[in-house]
Amino acid sequence: MSQNNYYAVIGRLLLASIFILSGFGKISAPEATQGYIASVGLPVPMLAYLAAIVAELGGGILLVVGYRARLVSLLLATFTVVTALFFHRNFGDQNQMMHFMKNIAIAGGLLQIAAFGAGSLSLDARRLATT
Repeated sequence: MSQNNYYAVIGRLLLASIFILSGFGKISAPEATQGYIASVGLPVPMLAYLAAIVAELGGGILLVVGYRARLVSLLLATFTVVTALFFHRNFGDQNQMMHFMKNIAIAGGLLQIAAFGAGSLSLDARRLATT
């Protein structure tokens, strides 16, 4: 088996880990998360909170197993850019600028998965092999 197959799995795991950990963090602090969402002026913080958990945990898990990875990575890339624009747009604050750039870099990695797929060690590869 080619090293590239392992690189694809490791890449998916590394990208997914930030979403999964962030999703669990939101579950552990719902009031703080909803307060932060409200502080940037987003309407219906509870709905945004629930959508973020679904995106981060659901998308992260699907990315780990490589199921519908192209679509999931596009959705997560969009989510990541949107969160950067809403939550990390104070470029006068170097910390916020670094968070913004981190989100943009993550979106770039996700777009690589959208372009090239999950790799052979994924549910997508298994699904395509049986059709």
